[in-house]
Amino acid sequence: MRILTDQPPREPDVRGAAAVPWQQAFKRAIRHGAALLNYVGLEAADVGFCDEAELDFPVFAPLEWLARVRPGDPHDPLLKQVLPTGDETVRHPGFGFDPLGEQAATVVPGLLHKYAGRALIVVTSACAVHCRYCFRRHFAYETLAPPAETWRAAVDAIASDAQIREVILSGGDPLTLTDASLERLCAALQRVPHVRRLRIHSRLPIVIPQRVDRHLLSWLRNTRLRPIVVVHANHPAEIDAAVAAALRRLLDAGITVLNQAVLLRGINDNVETLHWLCECLADLGVLPYYLHQLDRVAGAAHFEVPVDRGRELIAELRRRLSGYAVPRYVQEQAGQPYKQPLA
Repeated sequence: MRILTDQPPREPDVRGAAAVPWQQAFKRAIRHGAALLNYVGLEAADVGFCDEAELDFPVFAPLEWLARVRPGDPHDPLLKQVLPTGDETVRHPGFGFDPLGEQAATVVPGLLHKYAGRALIVVTSACAVHCRYCFRRHFAYETLAPPAETWRAAVDAIASDAQIREVILSGGDPLTLTDASLERLCAALQRVPHVRRLRIHSRLPIVIPQRVDRHLLSWLRNTRLRPIVVVHANHPAEIDAAVAAALRRLLDAGITVLNQAVLLRGINDNVETLHWLCECLADLGVLPYYLHQLDRVAGAAHFEVPVDRGRELIAELRRRLSGYAVPRYVQEQAGQPYKQPLA
């Protein structure tokens, strides 16, 4: 299956770094702003880098991801997603530490129940990449018990509510855990008769595509639960040949794959970028599921795009794309029974 012949994806190139198993890729990720700037060939003044912002939310960027950044380009859309800047230190009214009201939706530590029929387990605090706009950048992960205890309490709570048919694994990023750990959790959920579907929200297939290996595919194929993997790509430059191959492996295993994106100022708030992203995804067989209005988390106000602009973009995408390739433009609001459609 092709991507698009007129604009091929960027070939994977970790600039001299050999391809390694995903666990090693995770360990060798860049974790400091100075190293990040050096890697992309920029000075702090070129990009408004800010030490205070990095102290508040540390840098974490795998080399596989950074290989797709254009060296020396301060406006690169992937670099902007991971680079701490002074804009993060400016406080704005309406932007807070728990923008989605997750504390109020917590049933037991680590288990959120916001929507009918679904429950979400925060399985880990570790993430594949630290996106500067992350709505959980201030989440109190330290309140969670060790994973085995958190999961046991979560599974017990799910088992006691026969209305829950779908369980979502989130974090952090659930695919930062080993397959053995995930398989144990999945086995516990399989024993709950009313649970039918398992949804995994992960950035790993996009950020470190070798995470989609035979072990992951094996346990996903062999669960009685219907597996759904929701990946997160905001820009077509995130989908290089290695990412495309990883997504194909999931699809070839019979797994439903959806993409969610966040509308981000200076990154994807133009119709050409969103059009090309949706085309890339649709050509692979990945459905563009959601385009999220930015969650109003403290430190991310500079990424916000006006809702009216988002509506204009969706209207133009409808003119250009088949209906299945146009994402739903939504906003999650604390206390609401479902994501609010905006267009």
